[in-house]
Amino acid sequence: MPVPERVGLAVSGGPDSLALLLLAHAVLPGSFEVATVDHGLRPESAGEAAHVGSIAEAQGIRHTVLRLDLELGPALQERARAARYRALGAWARVAGLAAVVTAHHVEDQAETLLMRLARGAGVRGLAAMRAASPLPEWPELGLLRPLLGWRRTELAKVVTAAGIEAIDDPSNWDARFERVRFREMLAATPSLDPSALAASAHHLAEADAAIEWAAERSLASTEVHVGVLQWTPADTPRAVGLRVLERIVMELSGGKPRGSALARWHGRLSAGEVATLAGVRGDGRKSAWCFTTAPDPRHHQKERAERP
Repeated sequence: MPVPERVGLAVSGGPDSLALLLLAHAVLPGSFEVATVDHGLRPESAGEAAHVGSIAEAQGIRHTVLRLDLELGPALQERARAARYRALGAWARVAGLAAVVTAHHVEDQAETLLMRLARGAGVRGLAAMRAASPLPEWPELGLLRPLLGWRRTELAKVVTAAGIEAIDDPSNWDARFERVRFREMLAATPSLDPSALAASAHHLAEADAAIEWAAERSLASTEVHVGVLQWTPADTPRAVGLRVLERIVMELSGGKPRGSALARWHGRLSAGEVATLAGVRGDGRKSAWCFTTAPDPRHHQKERAERP
């Protein structure tokens, strides 16, 4: 995988991220910086961030601590992940880095696939984590995951061989969190091979890319007449049609609808109805579906209120 000139490594101090630091230092010395996100949720977190800093600085690597102010409560891991990527993106932008690099590995990929299967995710979701993708909320920055082919035990051996002490975050074993429950299920079910599950996620990523390829070519057939975009679905497979409709919404209104809402919209248009989604009005009454930007109802309400 191509690596930008300078990147930023997200290193928490666990064995996975410490292995990432050591491997990057061996392969790309001098081409990266390190950041540790202190979520502020445990009294030990500040000392753990300082521990990572001492390891990085001993090897001449610039280290930054990004302190968050999170509160305990519902959806903690989801909120922490969003805040973490937000902080890492801001740090990378200021530091002039091209991408953020994380230590996600085979088991992480397998857990993600199972979690999304349980939620009924589509092909895009089941493709799980990509080796390279845009950083959430920072599309101009890359998010790289070069260790998706490594097992957790292999990474732990790298750290042990270096004589470095890794941090064991107790939240990694707290069964209140969904990911931890799937982690325990994987460990207790030998027939669920994490490597095989990760390989399936890779195959699904290839299928997702094929759907995108087909959607791009189907979109090439769209026509615009007096502000009305027309697309003829004909016998386009539903999976491809959903991507086409998503692109149409993004082009006309800038919105990005949720998969379930997009699926309902596709169903109504396929049934020959007129329906609106995310500011786009779709008309499926003819063989060529027509799309226009829907009027903002607030604008009409204001007009009525201003009439004498």
